[in-house]
Amino acid sequence: MESDGGKPAKESGVRNRRYSIRHPFAAAAEMLELQSGSRVSGVTSDLSLGGCFVCGRRTLEVGARVRGTLTHEGQKVKMLAVVRVVKPQVGMGLEFLDINPDSNATLLTWFETLRKSR
Repeated sequence: MESDGGKPAKESGVRNRRYSIRHPFAAAAEMLELQSGSRVSGVTSDLSLGGCFVCGRRTLEVGARVRGTLTHEGQKVKMLAVVRVVKPQVGMGLEFLDINPDSNATLLTWFETLRKSR
């Protein structure tokens, strides 16, 4: 890949395009990093069908796989996710890899409510 100046452009390794529309959404987030057993918590700032951004002072490394639970108004979404983006002292972007069927139904309900409220 070349930049306009003829020098090779840096590739970030992070996808520049999102595959799902994101909506502002606050849910408590609890995550367990599978390799180390580290626990991280925070609050989502946005949500899509493909992932979310979790705000928190403590973050994990890009590529870390987590088992997580999002809780909003007593409803829970349990998922397996991977950290795709890290903003130190701000939070991290998660891409959902797997969501159980009950949690998927809840996620779809949340997303439909967000879509209708626009």
